[in-house]
Amino acid sequence: MNLKLSTISVFFFLISAALTLLESSNNGDRVFIFEENEEPQIKRSDFPSGFLFGSATSAYQVEGAYLEDEKSLSNWDVFCHSVGCGVNGENGDIADDHYHVFLRDIELMHSLGLQAYRFSISWARILPRGRFGKVNSAGIMFYNKIIENLILKGIEPFVTIYHVDFPQELEDRYGSWLNPEMQEEFIYFAEICFKAFGDRVKYWITINEPKSVTDYAYEVGIIPPSRCSSPFGNCLDGNSDIEPIIAMHNMLLAHGKAAKIYHENFQPKQGGSIGLTVHSCMYEPLTDSELDQKAANRAFAFHSGWTLDTAIFGDYPEEVKEYLGTNLPSFSNDEKNILKNSIDFIGINHYSTTYVKDCTNSSCSATGNRAIRGFLETVGERDGVLIGELTAVDGSYVVPRGMEEIVNLIKIRYNNKPMFITENGYSSPDAHEQQVNELTNDVKRVEYHVKYLAYLAKSVRGGADVRGYFTWSFMDSYEWLKGYDVRFGLYYVDRQTLTRIPKLSARWYKNFLTNNSDLVEKKNIKKQFKSNFIRMSQCYQVIKSRCIQDLIQQMNMFIIQECSNGLYLIGLVCKYIQILNCLFYGQIKH
Repeated sequence: MNLKLSTISVFFFLISAALTLLESSNNGDRVFIFEENEEPQIKRSDFPSGFLFGSATSAYQVEGAYLEDEKSLSNWDVFCHSVGCGVNGENGDIADDHYHVFLRDIELMHSLGLQAYRFSISWARILPRGRFGKVNSAGIMFYNKIIENLILKGIEPFVTIYHVDFPQELEDRYGSWLNPEMQEEFIYFAEICFKAFGDRVKYWITINEPKSVTDYAYEVGIIPPSRCSSPFGNCLDGNSDIEPIIAMHNMLLAHGKAAKIYHENFQPKQGGSIGLTVHSCMYEPLTDSELDQKAANRAFAFHSGWTLDTAIFGDYPEEVKEYLGTNLPSFSNDEKNILKNSIDFIGINHYSTTYVKDCTNSSCSATGNRAIRGFLETVGERDGVLIGELTAVDGSYVVPRGMEEIVNLIKIRYNNKPMFITENGYSSPDAHEQQVNELTNDVKRVEYHVKYLAYLAKSVRGGADVRGYFTWSFMDSYEWLKGYDVRFGLYYVDRQTLTRIPKLSARWYKNFLTNNSDLVEKKNIKKQFKSNFIRMSQCYQVIKSRCIQDLIQQMNMFIIQECSNGLYLIGLVCKYIQILNCLFYGQIKH
């Protein structure tokens, strides 16, 4: 008797859900379900018609084939082989094997409806020995194939010239970015890229996140060449107060000189544009005090501003000059002219927002109380409350409003120079504990992108000249010191077979890009559906059937993934039959 009552109850709950869906279908509404109190509604048409939507990766993180076709060892190859990088000593030797299956990956991009794809060029694949060896024709051929096939599919290539990896020989020969000779190496490499690919590549990024590279490589010393000093880390050699400044100086000059060559020798014929990217966290004062407000402004100057002020105004920010004093090298007048307006667009890699605390008049950690850090400290909580949900990256939080805030700040500070959001993405803090079906049903990632896009659309409506948005990343990849357990991708990559499996977020992105439909359901439909599933949840407690729980979860996933194509009702009938069969024939515990 109990079984029959439970069965009838569940049946009517499901019929109720179906009627709600049918009503929405008749009214022309398309549905997307989320479990949040307030969700923005966002659609493709909220952005200008020429706005580019894409996704991004980098060479070391996806290519693999680390010694194939005359490629030399990169700094990351040597570093990972010697000390071990990711969890369990994981490295990028194979990565996602993009080197061998790039054609299939491009097909997946095309199937999603991507309009642009941002990738980087492996320096060691093009110039295995830098200026002291020949250009590797196999490397040129590989990237030519990628570019040609992207264009064939209507996908715009965005090419990053330097994304952390370079030939190890340059480290052995010069000490890489601590030596001004590295500027000449980069200029030579960049010019080869302009010559080989510039007739088809219209968007160039010289360097990805210069300040992040110097921070991690020369301040805390956790990435190659692993140089640091106390209290920032325990490295064999280095000076955390001085070397990041030297490396940053050389990197920015390398960018400026390469951009000058592009602007003078290639842009007039090829008609492209050139920029660089910054890791742009948004900084909010911990308290309302004037000191913390100044510290928040200083945090921007010491991170994004260190790069952008130099590339746009031709010199370091005043805040950086004030706090670093004579430790900061100066630019000659010629160098200032080279650097000034050296970028055509700003690439913003934005993930998170944090609070900032002043350290000039209050106690801070040993690292916060240093000039190289601007005498400030970033913190993730105030009065015991986190600024946003945790992610898989330490110190990174989900704070969607930060997207609008950082874009507007950059818009005002740099006179609304064209911008692209070159990275934005989410990784779950417990991804390493999840099963495949949980990893692919990534509702949290969908929520993240929807909310951040909603705030981006707000800034665009307010006049910000943002011209594109790239998810990080196209597929799960090697996430540096975190290995393969930190997953940002729209596609799940099976580490045994390297098979790409679309996540819910991939299906959402495709729906967003191709159907121009609302991503979030109308409120009345949402309330009805929540009511239905709450009642179903109560039914679970009575029936306690693992079988029916799994099937209803599958039904929910099916609705989310397939409702926009207009054929979901047929599929739902099949799900109902499965659930009823489960109730009658499955193992049910009372």
